[in-house]
Amino acid sequence: MASEEDVAVKEPLDLIRLSLDERIYVKLRSERELRGKLHAYDQHLNMILGDVEEIVTSVEIDDETYEEIVRVSIFSFPKTFNYTLMSASSKFRLSTVDFPNKSH
Repeated sequence: MASEEDVAVKEPLDLIRLSLDERIYVKLRSERELRGKLHAYDQHLNMILGDVEEIVTSVEIDDETYEEIVRVSIFSFPKTFNYTLMSASSKFRLSTVDFPNKSH
């Protein structure tokens, strides 16, 4: 059973900590959204998500009728794929890590 200290929200990152292993919604720039299971994060809000869907919404104006045309595209990513990790420091090199598929 979780103690009160484990579920207490004292700072904004605590809300994210409480969402570990839960499906979350992330709003990005350029009308893009992500939905997926939060596996890990850091203090900069870099996140590792699993079972991800990316939703891209585009709005166009019809030249003749001036009506809005809304297009929604949904892209699903497989449970297992490579994440490329980069660092701004010259000490580290570009590397790829393969996360194995977890069976449920």
